[in-house]
Amino acid sequence: MAKKHKPHNVLPGFNLSLGYTLLYLSLIVLIPLSAAFFKTTELSLAEFWHTVTTPRVIASYKLTFGASLFAALINAVFGLLTAWVLTRYTFPGKKLVDALVDLPFALPTAVAGIALTAVYSGNGWIGSLIEPYGLKVAFTPLGVVVALTFIGLPFVVRTVQPVLEDLEAETEEAAASLGANRWQTFHRVILPALWPALLTGFALAFARAVGEYGSVIFIAGNMPMISEITPLIIITKLEQYDYTGATAVAVVMLVISFLLLLTINGLQWWSSSRNSASR
Repeated sequence: MAKKHKPHNVLPGFNLSLGYTLLYLSLIVLIPLSAAFFKTTELSLAEFWHTVTTPRVIASYKLTFGASLFAALINAVFGLLTAWVLTRYTFPGKKLVDALVDLPFALPTAVAGIALTAVYSGNGWIGSLIEPYGLKVAFTPLGVVVALTFIGLPFVVRTVQPVLEDLEAETEEAAASLGANRWQTFHRVILPALWPALLTGFALAFARAVGEYGSVIFIAGNMPMISEITPLIIITKLEQYDYTGATAVAVVMLVISFLLLLTINGLQWWSSSRNSASR
């Protein structure tokens, strides 16, 4: 009998690859995050609770997570629309628009914050047009949402775009030939195929927004209890040499972010398994 030859793999075997992966993740992710938890143990439970539940910190939690969630929802809608236009239509300047989508990736966050502040301030191009109608963006919580929407858009577009490119137009034509209108075709044919990718893009945009600092501090105004984000609270505590207080707030942000992302990933897995079962 001829001997069966094991397939040749370019990369190392599973055990070695897994070892490298765990070592890399430990050095880059797990050990630094563990250090934050260990530093927090210097506080007693009462001190920890008092540090992370002061009114100023609670207000920053509400603004940070609320604005991040709202910005991610906006990006989920308009990111899908942008990806649809870039995938399904041909128009002059399409490559330029496609390149502009990636601009928030390449642009330094501080530059983005300064630019947004200049545009949306009272004497800016857009701010001067909308403030007479009572809509103020710069130095308000709305400005935080605008900044977080700006930096999160590419995550949704670049996650959804490849799925749309692989989704054959014949599927939509078949649905239309069976009598489905545009909404039914989108709701029952296109959206189920896009849903896992859309959830992934939403999660990435939300995660990026929660930890954003540079583009927000310029346009937010940083007024305590009004437009102060949690990362700024952490930076302020570090500047005051309150390292344990800073790590305590950071740990709370980490735990809340992890739970929210775990929930989103659970929804993504559930929707993927449901789509597989329906097929």
